[in-house]
Amino acid sequence: MTAEPTDDTEADLLDPGLGRGRADAERTCIVTRVAQNPRRLVRFVLAPDGSVVADLRAKLPGRGAWLTVSREAVETAVKRKLFLRAFKTKDATVAADLADQVAAGLRADLRQSLSLANKAGCVVAGFAKVESAIGDKAGIAGVIQASDGSADGRRKIAAALHRRFGDAIFSVPVIDDLSSEELDMALGRDHVIHAALVAGVGSTGCLARWRRLRFFEGAATTADEAGTTRVGRTASDLQDDDQTDLPGAQQFAGSRDDGNPQGLD
Repeated sequence: MTAEPTDDTEADLLDPGLGRGRADAERTCIVTRVAQNPRRLVRFVLAPDGSVVADLRAKLPGRGAWLTVSREAVETAVKRKLFLRAFKTKDATVAADLADQVAAGLRADLRQSLSLANKAGCVVAGFAKVESAIGDKAGIAGVIQASDGSADGRRKIAAALHRRFGDAIFSVPVIDDLSSEELDMALGRDHVIHAALVAGVGSTGCLARWRRLRFFEGAATTADEAGTTRVGRTASDLQDDDQTDLPGAQQFAGSRDDGNPQGLD
């Protein structure tokens, strides 16, 4: 029979974070009690004001508690007051919307990673450039589509992917979690609807952060799971960038999304 966890066992669930504890050690989720690689978990620490905050990079000072990368796990920990139990305090403040805070942090992490990938030359943007990259012999590491882009643009990208990859299209990652405004912010240019990741270290890191966000939300990470490039997911009046690339098309504030970095170092 398995013994009930003691206070000492609870204390063992906390650690000082990556790089300051045992090398390559697995961490245990305070909800499921399953030990996993830290990449599959999110670390939480107590801030100086006593509030529980997510430490997405697992590098903040203090001993931290770990949770499976899952909205459900965070909500369960809040509901069952498991953070108070793990940190052995009744004074910690746990926000009711902690899961939403984690999701927002993961989205910000994805935007930052996409920005770094762009600076590393691993991103092409604009419908024509994406279509060309898909058809190129080198191929692509993933497709990026604004969540508020048009269904017609999605269908055209899906057709280009099918021509290039055939049935293997189902393994192509499709990042469509960010709005056009968020993509503009990440890539430093205006009216981004379509983009693509090409091979490189920046793409690998970006895809890893995207999968982390999707796992947290319990969402699919391949077209095979969600339907080919999630065609028609959004009904939108937002003008697609395959139209703004045409001569004489309406131009938006700033430069159009022609694949050239704007305002980057």
